[in-house]
Amino acid sequence: MRAFRFKRKLGFRDCYSAMVLAYGASLRRKKIDPRFEERIMLAVTEVNGCEVCSYAHTRAALKKGFSKEEIESLLRRSPAYVRAEEAQAILFAQHYADSKGRPDREAYETVVQEYGPETSKDIVAAIQIVMMGNMIGLPLSALMSRLRGKPYANSTLLYELGMQISTFIVFPVSLFHALLRWVGRRESIRFAAAE
Repeated sequence: MRAFRFKRKLGFRDCYSAMVLAYGASLRRKKIDPRFEERIMLAVTEVNGCEVCSYAHTRAALKKGFSKEEIESLLRRSPAYVRAEEAQAILFAQHYADSKGRPDREAYETVVQEYGPETSKDIVAAIQIVMMGNMIGLPLSALMSRLRGKPYANSTLLYELGMQISTFIVFPVSLFHALLRWVGRRESIRFAAAE
């Protein structure tokens, strides 16, 4: 029998930070091509391993005309269907997720050089929005699996319910925090600490 487990388990602090940045990104966001945005979201979801989000983004991608092979490729981190002009953004999205939302400044600067400052902000906004969804979706995936009689080996009911409940409790606080950051014109991205 397959042991279900988190590919990546993230905590309350990770979730709160993702919520603040995603709300702030939503305020600044313009729009990148929907298919490009979906590729970014699939790449981030693959890194975080959120089953609920993988399902939702697979459906969205199919509705946007993606082939099953292209979706599977993105969910396996295969570059087979990554367009050359989108590769830097996809790699950055994976790095952003790998670093739990604290990428290296140099990695972001390569994205800015490739796409320009405005499109780079839109790319980061797409990443931050799917990161927030993954933070909520990961414990929800585990809870749904538990309810089907297949609990994750590295999870507890307290974690799963606690993350769901805390999301609703901190929603207004994180929204207010995002608004303060936006009014204060703070950077919409947090970087890894310099070594």
